[in-house]
Amino acid sequence: MTGRIHSFESFGTVDGPGIRFVVFLQGCPLRCLYCHNPDTWGHGGQEYTADEVFVRALKYRNYFGDKGGVTVTGGEPLLQIDFVIELFKLLKSKGVHTCVDTSGITFRGSDAECVKKHEALAEVTDLFLLDIKHIDEDACKKLTGHSNRNTLDFAKFLSENGKKMWIRQVLVPGYTDSEDSLQRTRAFLDTLDTVEKVEVLPYHTLGVVKYEKLGLEYPFKDVEAPTKENVLKAKRILRGEGEV
Repeated sequence: MTGRIHSFESFGTVDGPGIRFVVFLQGCPLRCLYCHNPDTWGHGGQEYTADEVFVRALKYRNYFGDKGGVTVTGGEPLLQIDFVIELFKLLKSKGVHTCVDTSGITFRGSDAECVKKHEALAEVTDLFLLDIKHIDEDACKKLTGHSNRNTLDFAKFLSENGKKMWIRQVLVPGYTDSEDSLQRTRAFLDTLDTVEKVEVLPYHTLGVVKYEKLGLEYPFKDVEAPTKENVLKAKRILRGEGEV
């Protein structure tokens, strides 16, 4: 089985615990207005078999060791869920820690076959990094082009199946940083049993150059990065520590 790979990172430090070998898969159904990887949206990339990626990852095992592992991200990696499952089966056969960074957009709880595939994925995944784009459905649609229902349902699925997750929230001034939405997100997280960590990712403009290369207009060219104070406030609220 082959997967379409955008790129690799051999020494990742922000995609799960420890040092990670990171696999960026091609393709994403979301169009987040703040996306810094628009080059992963389409159907480009290079095809690799799961065995080829497995062999490539193991070459770096001396670097990531037992405290790190392999993270698959994107794009949206679960558009290629069968490939991820096959790769993770190989990695788990060697005792490698596996992690998926996902929006959960592919999960459909009413589709038995879809649930079955995600159950198979859960069996070979040690940690899920789950991106909650926005707790409000209408705001999420405006921000990403899609509802947040699949994401929230996937969070519940992971909790019910005892799967560890880290929640990620991109903090965009004027879009995801209101105290009301942060408090509502925290209230939702309180309904989950397996959240180990909450990460606040400050919005940045590092992806602007990619839009220029692709001939695309950058949607958030007038949006500034959040202040340090607002980032700290969001962390306190989302981690259940109260307001700064």
